[in-house]
Amino acid sequence: MARRFGGKYSPGPGRQSGNAAAPLPSAPRPGEARHKFETRTTWVTVMATPFLLGAFVQGTPFELATSLAGFGLIAGGMWLTREGLQAEAAYDARRLARRPAIPRKLFGGIVTGLGIAVGAVEPDAVAGAGVLGFTAAILHWFAFGPDPTKDKGMEGVDQFQQDRVARMLEEAENYLKGMSDAILRTRDRQLEARVNIFAATARNLFDRVEQDPDDLSAARRYLSVYLMGARDATVKFADLYAQTHDPRARADYEALLTDLERNFSALSQRLHEGGRTDMEIEISVLRDRLAREGVRMPSETPLIGSQPSAAKAEDLFRMPADQKAGR
Repeated sequence: MARRFGGKYSPGPGRQSGNAAAPLPSAPRPGEARHKFETRTTWVTVMATPFLLGAFVQGTPFELATSLAGFGLIAGGMWLTREGLQAEAAYDARRLARRPAIPRKLFGGIVTGLGIAVGAVEPDAVAGAGVLGFTAAILHWFAFGPDPTKDKGMEGVDQFQQDRVARMLEEAENYLKGMSDAILRTRDRQLEARVNIFAATARNLFDRVEQDPDDLSAARRYLSVYLMGARDATVKFADLYAQTHDPRARADYEALLTDLERNFSALSQRLHEGGRTDMEIEISVLRDRLAREGVRMPSETPLIGSQPSAAKAEDLFRMPADQKAGR
């Protein structure tokens, strides 16, 4: 079926005015991040095809078995490596992340080296095949690098609360994916872009909750009830609009998205301001404690927004002269 594209010079509902703002790019979803070395796994698998092709022209069953096993092990090692690269890309894309539970790239290198050794083994050259396999595993480590070994940004974060946030955000992402999949049935690029703009706004809230898991209680209704309702409304609208192209239904749906965007943006702003207030309170408490300890805290030194001069910075932790004399 032909697909109608809307634009500035297209008639009908897809037409835009010249002053209309261009759609904002949607934020990447989890799992969409790609590692720059991911294509290398495909090339390594392709280069192992001589084992597969030569397996059926070998003279003995032993050579047939080792060739097939060698190719299978190399292909499996590259699959593990690709999974490890995707996990590393997701780790790098997040501000808060735990290290992968399974070092897939490490296991991928071991399996790949084993595949090289098995494919090259001969009854009278087992040691040489082992050397080839060990060399292949080392080269794999140099080509793809190690797995992440440390948690990132998890200092002072409650692991149980972080797990709750991860489960909630995964469910929220599924709702957004359901909206994106449903709106495709309308075959209208303007509506698809509109849903992407809302998804970007929602993911800003996701990022805020991920940075501060304590905000989950305030955002729980938005991440579950509101997004589930938006997903269901999108499914019903897509079914109706694909058949009738009712402009009134389209206007109502776009108004719903606008209201949701405002609510999500307002919540993100409130959470951001709340975090700033908490920081100012912590600084104020710290200043009071230092003052009780006798540390001079210049009143003109600003809390936030500017840095004190060098002289004020030196005075910040300078003990009063009378206190020094007492010592």
